[in-house]
Amino acid sequence: MVRDALAAAETGNAARMPYRWTSWDGIAPHAALAVIASEDQKFPDHNGFDVEAIRMALGDALQGERLRGASTISQQTAKNLFLWPGRSLFRKGLEAYLTVLIELCWSKRRIMEVYLNVAEFGTGVFGITAASERFFDKRPAELNGDEAALLAAVLPYPSGWRVEDPSARVRRRQQWIRNQMSRLGGVALIEERLAD
Repeated sequence: MVRDALAAAETGNAARMPYRWTSWDGIAPHAALAVIASEDQKFPDHNGFDVEAIRMALGDALQGERLRGASTISQQTAKNLFLWPGRSLFRKGLEAYLTVLIELCWSKRRIMEVYLNVAEFGTGVFGITAASERFFDKRPAELNGDEAALLAAVLPYPSGWRVEDPSARVRRRQQWIRNQMSRLGGVALIEERLAD
């Protein structure tokens, strides 16, 4: 958020980024479930790192394929909250260190609450409150499964994929996320597995 505000100021534009923190109780369980289905289906069970996903990404890279992400929600929370964008071994090392600390100090529910409040859902749209109000004109507690899946669908590329005018690719991804949400057990997963 600070990076985007400074970049806007450098170009002479005043950055207006509506932001308001929303506690766990003010966020629909569908939002957390959609993010887990989309970004990190092992989130309730791992200790901050998905070793299998990291191994597969490294294997693909060694075979000459494009490097793909293997970051967990915990790692993304550490990066979004404390670090800067970019790819360097130094930043990745700091991210790993901070991920271990986050996993030691916070519950899974707290990690998800923070993630939902700092994630970018579109250019200049940070946090679940700004996203739900801007794109659906409702509070985050009122999001339904389809809306939550659409928000989660743009997370890998929030500056290019649009919630307000979703491409066919984003719509396919939204439907895939909805299917995964059901496969994971629906909101019962959130209520049972992420309890403090």
